[in-house]
Amino acid sequence: MKKLVKTIAFGAIAMTAVACATQQNQTSTTNQRPAGERGGPPTYAQLLAEMDANKDGKLAKSEIKGPLANDFSKLDANNDGYITESELKNASGPRGNRPRQ
Repeated sequence: MKKLVKTIAFGAIAMTAVACATQQNQTSTTNQRPAGERGGPPTYAQLLAEMDANKDGKLAKSEIKGPLANDFSKLDANNDGYITESELKNASGPRGNRPRQ
């Protein structure tokens, strides 16, 4: 009987250790995602990769999609019809946060 109790106790401890290790591994994997995927604002390079259709290094109003399109006129500080990296860096993000560089 004592051997059975020891075996069950050892099994429970082993299962707990495996569960903890699995959870720790999932947490470290989550923290290794690129910055734009963690819920923060995307970088200018990420925006260019996704939206710069003509690959000129600027974002034209016709190329912009999503929430950025709603704020285009606010972001285009010199009103030239494009959002440059410097304009994005100087813009206020949601709740007063600055976008990442």
